[in-house]
Amino acid sequence: MSHTNPDPDPASTTGLEPGGGVPPGETPPAESSLPGAGPSDAHNPTKGWSKGPLTLILAVVVVFAAGCVGYALALIR
Repeated sequence: MSHTNPDPDPASTTGLEPGGGVPPGETPPAESSLPGAGPSDAHNPTKGWSKGPLTLILAVVVVFAAGCVGYALALIR
C-alpha cells in the first residue's frame, strides 16, 4: 500500500515565500463580524413566562412529589 503525504510540498507550492509564509494579498480578506448575521431579536418578549404555564408546571411537580412521598410511605408500612 502506498502512502502519499496530504501536505503540499512547500518548494512546489505557488504563492509561498522562502520561509513558508504567505505574502500579503494571497489570502482572502477576513469575514465580517457577527452583528450583521442572523435575524434580529426585535420580537423577543421582554417579560418572563406567563403565569398560566408556570402554574401548570408547578402543579405537575407538586402532584408528582406527592405521589413519590405516598409511594415511599406505602413501602415503609
